[in-house]
Amino acid sequence: MDALNELLENNRAWANSINANDPDFFRKLANQQNPEYLWIGCSDSRVPANQITGLAPGEIFVHRNVANIVAETDFNVLAVLQYAVDVLKIRHIIICGHYGCGGVQAALENFRHGMIDNWLAGIRSLSRMHRTELEALEPAAAVDRLCELNVLAQARHVARTTILEDAWERGQKISIHSWIYRLDNGLITPLRSPIHAPIDFPAPEEKIAAGDELLNSD
Repeated sequence: MDALNELLENNRAWANSINANDPDFFRKLANQQNPEYLWIGCSDSRVPANQITGLAPGEIFVHRNVANIVAETDFNVLAVLQYAVDVLKIRHIIICGHYGCGGVQAALENFRHGMIDNWLAGIRSLSRMHRTELEALEPAAAVDRLCELNVLAQARHVARTTILEDAWERGQKISIHSWIYRLDNGLITPLRSPIHAPIDFPAPEEKIAAGDELLNSD
């Protein structure tokens, strides 16, 4: 219980510090939720959306799961997506993965992990599609490359949902961003240009800047 008490004490200290700087902060926060961003990221505890983007509570709507997957059969993520698009009217959807993702690594491993293997089936299929490229890399580099490919694939999944297609058709301005976070330096890198419309997909051979290197956008 001491650990939980510490969390409660931290919460009180945090709330008091916020009130000291802005006495109306929580009153305003309670009366509205108007974020411009939807963040779809990994459940990894080292990748907290608000902290790594420097945003305050109420400024980013967040959904997280193992390996930042957007499955067309997952009603959890679809419910979040529809609420963000249709009700909150967000303008930016950010798919953010991270290098060294344990879920992506598990999808590359040739043994059973349990029920999560079903959740990771799409990433395993993605790895088979890119087998030649991945097999040419060292194991750690292959995991990182699959992390990138997974982000790009999930962004395409978002764009292909009826939720986004309908929003774009009625003229809603929404961009889908493919980002990846590096744990060892705390920096986010965009993997490709944003997707703005249903047909706004790059050709397979298109190359996009990512840091100091060029990556195939798949």
